[in-house]
Amino acid sequence: MTDEQGTLYEAFMAHDRRFDGRFFTAVKTTGVYCRPVCRVRMPKPQNCLFFSSAAAAEHAGYRPCLKCRPELAPGVAGIDSESRIAQAAAELIDAGFLQDTSLANLATHLHITDRHMRRNFQAYWGVSPVAYAQTHKLLLAKQLLTETSLPVTGVAYSSGFDSLSRFNSLFKSHYRLSPSRFRQQTSPSKEATLTLCIGYRPPFDWDAILSFLAGRAIAGVEVAGNNTYKRTVSLNRSKKFYQGWIEVSHQAKKSQLLVHMPTDLAPVAAVILARIKHLFDTDCQPDIVAAHLGPLAASNPGLRVPGVFDGFEMSVRAVLGQQISVKAATVIAGRLAATFGPPISTPHAGLTTIFPPPAVLANASLQDLIGCGLYSKRAETIQSLARACVDGLYLTPQADISSTIATLKALPGIGEWTAQYIALRALAWPDAFPHTDYAVKKVLGEQNPTKVLELAKPWQPWRAYATMHLWQSLNQSAD
Repeated sequence: MTDEQGTLYEAFMAHDRRFDGRFFTAVKTTGVYCRPVCRVRMPKPQNCLFFSSAAAAEHAGYRPCLKCRPELAPGVAGIDSESRIAQAAAELIDAGFLQDTSLANLATHLHITDRHMRRNFQAYWGVSPVAYAQTHKLLLAKQLLTETSLPVTGVAYSSGFDSLSRFNSLFKSHYRLSPSRFRQQTSPSKEATLTLCIGYRPPFDWDAILSFLAGRAIAGVEVAGNNTYKRTVSLNRSKKFYQGWIEVSHQAKKSQLLVHMPTDLAPVAAVILARIKHLFDTDCQPDIVAAHLGPLAASNPGLRVPGVFDGFEMSVRAVLGQQISVKAATVIAGRLAATFGPPISTPHAGLTTIFPPPAVLANASLQDLIGCGLYSKRAETIQSLARACVDGLYLTPQADISSTIATLKALPGIGEWTAQYIALRALAWPDAFPHTDYAVKKVLGEQNPTKVLELAKPWQPWRAYATMHLWQSLNQSAD
């Protein structure tokens, strides 16, 4: 056993959650691979192999442990450009991108060649994009079989399989049980709604991120409080729209989020899970971030950067927030949703509206937008943003950071603060830093933006997290 393998074996023995998702341990004698947090009987060192991803372990012929469930392992957040490309591709695959299109279109979406995408993906993850996608579909199917009462055919389709026979064959070859036999062993819930789990690495300041979202919740679209976040959703798969609601709650003892949704949304469950992971920043490695930020993060190492469920929705909200209070911007956002968003019926009080998509606001009259309480210049900015999104501007974590920020700043009415704030939340860029922000300058005691950037240099490449700590410190001092 090499020194590196010995270190990984020690980490595996420690069952330390900080290692969860960073590697997987395969046991030669059982043919099973596990997360570092697994509590099974420890195998001998010589019987262990270590892999950087679940896909690599399965590609080597190992099947996932039924106890620790590798599909619940949190992801790995990256910062460098090469790893970001590989992770962006993986995130798109996780969100079901390949269910409706090809690998060539995936590469085009990332603004790289198909060959470069495949080579980069293989180098980072240790498997091809096709193998990774297959593993993801199988793990999602395993999760749906375990945690829901969906029929096997529904599980197959919701996981991205177009052929039931292909699904049955792959599942049996990987997990040594047919889907129906596997379900008999798991005793899934019989509830009408789906309940799925998302793991994260503690510490996790759930109260802080929920409070942040609650203060910006759009009336009719979102409700946050009482340990839950709820919202309406509208998603497209295979040219069919799925509308409904989701509810996210927190299970601190298990270090996971519970996601509830109606069974009608099962075909887009992969997309919903991916977006919720982004919204609640579950792929963060808090120990690494806190260690880098030092004293700034010492009092709250579990603080996360709130992401978004929908990048366009949040970006509109950011434009509305220019030079007015958070509360005032939230009120206007609610008026926009009520005026232009389609109504929806849900079992949850307060969830009545789908936020209007870019095409609707792009084609709205300026007078109608102004009637919601916007200044004319602000209304023009929102229309320009909406039209850019219709024309192909992607406000997602997979977007190219530099070009997207440049495109945003080229739009009328969007400056440095708005572009950086959108990068921080919608693009999930860990180094985004709104250095012109009033609160940031106030906490740092420096009004010159250039000097603010100098003060923030030691926090690179985690300035988005530094921003959250600066904002949090201001909130605490006001309490």
